[in-house]
Amino acid sequence: MLASKRNGTLYIGATDDLVKRVWQHRNGVIDGFTKEHAVKTLVWYEIHETREAALTRERQMKKWNRIWKLELIEKANPVWRDLWSEITR
Repeated sequence: MLASKRNGTLYIGATDDLVKRVWQHRNGVIDGFTKEHAVKTLVWYEIHETREAALTRERQMKKWNRIWKLELIEKANPVWRDLWSEITR
């Protein structure tokens, strides 16, 4: 899950290559929602065993109301730290 800022615009997506995909969003190489709304900060991610499991979870989370998404982030990442360095170690 990417955010524009704390409690800002959120984006949920699934990918086979998290580092590459987040890099693309951070550097604005993908036109669309995240570029338009400056959604660049990685605030939450999950790793799944299969692509199907990841896509199922993505669809599930996209149906959630905003409060549930914020609670998920706050529980694991209460200061909304950018997790980019965590995935690029």
